[in-house]
Amino acid sequence: MSTTTFEKAQAGPAAAPQPRSGRSPRRGRRRPLRAALLHGGLAVASLIALAPVAWLFFLSLGPDKDDYLHPGKILGKLSFSNYSFVLQHTGFFDWFKSTMIVALGTTVIGVFVAATTGYAVSRMRFPGYKQLMWVLLLTQAFPIAILIVPMYEIFGQLGLIDTYWSLIIINCTTAVPYSAWLLKGYFDTIPFEIDEAGRVDGLTPFGTFFRLILPLARPGLAVAAFYNFITAVSEVAFATTFMLDDSKYTFAVGLQTFVSQHDAQWNYMAATAVLIAIPVSVFFYLVQKNLVTGLTAGGTKG
Repeated sequence: MSTTTFEKAQAGPAAAPQPRSGRSPRRGRRRPLRAALLHGGLAVASLIALAPVAWLFFLSLGPDKDDYLHPGKILGKLSFSNYSFVLQHTGFFDWFKSTMIVALGTTVIGVFVAATTGYAVSRMRFPGYKQLMWVLLLTQAFPIAILIVPMYEIFGQLGLIDTYWSLIIINCTTAVPYSAWLLKGYFDTIPFEIDEAGRVDGLTPFGTFFRLILPLARPGLAVAAFYNFITAVSEVAFATTFMLDDSKYTFAVGLQTFVSQHDAQWNYMAATAVLIAIPVSVFFYLVQKNLVTGLTAGGTKG
């Protein structure tokens, strides 16, 4: 018996049973199918998203204002004359300047106010901090139409009619509440230990906010900035009411100059819309890297 036991000990542990490979081919066959379905679905979604843009660009190549009624005839007379007319014979560059001033001003001021508000509500406990966020949310419930007249009177008394500041302030009142909620939720995901580390290092609350928290909140700031920018670019009602000088029209108001009481120049509108999409796409390209980046990973690791 001892000899048998010694031989078993010398033989070492029994080899682990080999896994069955019966299901491996089946799983291998499923993975390409799932990948094909996934990529097919993404391709269809991309086509659905790009189809309106491609159709708008196609219509902008029709030289006549009624070509949108007969799009098949555009192929035989493709032309960039609409773009030449918009760039050379309209106030496009004045619209571009006004839009960039209003949009960038709204983005900078709106994101700053929203970030400080969201951080204060996320980190500080002061009387009414919960009610503050609900009040901001309540402001979104009022339709724009009922705000135009009182805001016009207020800005008239302040001398802000036909100024860029009027649109910047108005757009901030629209964009800041949503941005504050967005950034408050993002600040909640940043560990409190980072704030405590800033205090240990002797930073003031403002120093902690600007030097530690904001760099970590870059993805949230990028989303808020893009929302503020889009809000300012696409706003029509207040820009039409408050801007009296043609040279201060924004893109949204400039498009209306192609529409009269009895006529509409759809070819010029399509070309202008395509040109408007360029600065918006550029801004999105500048912030898109931070839209999908999580910078809080490992933030508390020492």
